[in-house]
Amino acid sequence: MAKRTAKKTNSKIRKYRKPLNLNIGMIIFSVIFIYVVVCVIIYFQTSHIVRYEVQEGSLSTNNLYRGIVIRNETVVHTPSTGYVNYGAREGERVAKNDLVYVVDETGRLSQELESLNLGENTLSKKSLAEFRSELVAFSHDFDCTDYDAVYDFKYSLKNTVLKLANENMLQSIQNLGAGNAVSYSYAPRTGVVAYWTDGYESLQPQDVTEEIFEKEKTDYKKKQNMSNTLLAAGDAVYKLCTDENWSIVIPIDTERGAKLQDEEYVRVRFLKNQYESWGKTRLLVNRDGKSYLQLSFTNSMITFLSDRFLDVELIVEDEIGLKIPLSSIVQKEFFLIPEDYVIPGGADGGDSIMRQCYLEDGTISSEVIDTSVYYFDNDTKEYYVDSSMLNPGDILYKLDSQDTYTVSRRATLTGVYNMNKGYADFKQINILYQNEEYAIVKSNTRYGLSVYDYIVLNAESVQDDQFIN
Repeated sequence: MAKRTAKKTNSKIRKYRKPLNLNIGMIIFSVIFIYVVVCVIIYFQTSHIVRYEVQEGSLSTNNLYRGIVIRNETVVHTPSTGYVNYGAREGERVAKNDLVYVVDETGRLSQELESLNLGENTLSKKSLAEFRSELVAFSHDFDCTDYDAVYDFKYSLKNTVLKLANENMLQSIQNLGAGNAVSYSYAPRTGVVAYWTDGYESLQPQDVTEEIFEKEKTDYKKKQNMSNTLLAAGDAVYKLCTDENWSIVIPIDTERGAKLQDEEYVRVRFLKNQYESWGKTRLLVNRDGKSYLQLSFTNSMITFLSDRFLDVELIVEDEIGLKIPLSSIVQKEFFLIPEDYVIPGGADGGDSIMRQCYLEDGTISSEVIDTSVYYFDNDTKEYYVDSSMLNPGDILYKLDSQDTYTVSRRATLTGVYNMNKGYADFKQINILYQNEEYAIVKSNTRYGLSVYDYIVLNAESVQDDQFIN
């Protein structure tokens, strides 16, 4: 009986439900958290309009170029086989019929010369000055990345020393007599002597191609001749540079090359020795379809006699104007309206046009509407009018006349979106020059920009007349 009572008592027990206690702090935190999450989602899903303040400035353009040297060069070939000994120093100007080198056909000349007492060679003050100048110039311009210059310098000094030694040697050769199978070679014409060849002696400016500059990096070979070297008949023994006029041909952008050609002359700095000279400009479009600029000079040919390729800097004035990023630039289409059909001085001080309209009873009438003008072409005498104000086929009236004009022709302007008034207002720009990031545009134009204007940094982030917070 007791067991039944206990069982009955346990069956009536119910689980106690705790009352719902709302914590006001948790509610506020949850609302704020949800609000922040929604704001973050909206932020990443909407495009952001960033403004840019227009400033006056200029572009730093790359004016460094590598060009190929073009000279009037005549290569002289030896008529006989033998050991060549030079009697003229490289870079020395020789007259016609001056002795340049002798050929020892037997190879015994050097042995016979050694048996003679040639005496000691001493350097004059002039020769010492030449050596000192060459050493200082080389030390100043030495570049570890251009180690070939070391060999050019070595050959230059060696030829200078051999020139001094050869003065006594040539006199000794004459003392040995003509029976030693020694032949004398004389300059066929006046010119400056150079003892190296590279195969580009007959190159003309119009023959320069991009391939030449590519080969210069990997496959360019310069053959340097030295005294007491064995040459075969028909080998190139030296060359004569017969004209002080010379030129450099550089690859260049067509637009910039045309601008430099219009200026006729440009100041050029040679990076090898920082020497500056004025070069006459000529734009070339060669057979590879690329544009090249020929820079012609009338002096300093001897200074760069040992060089085929030179690095130069064009010293030009930078374009100064309003500096804007390329991301702000946009193209927009407009209707072309003749000057006589635009009425100056609208309701808000702007311009207006008189357009044909129809009344409720079908009668033809006219209405004056304000319009926005974005550009005026002085050549064609036409206004660029916002296309949203008109429709193709609209008929316009000339003020105080019965003449009409049917709207149809369109044209495109380059510009940016000005945001000074709180909305995206298109402004036409005139680009003077541009690089990969910025453009320099003309300032203070009638329909353009002024310094300190605010424009949209990314033109793709807005639409015409969009309000900007």
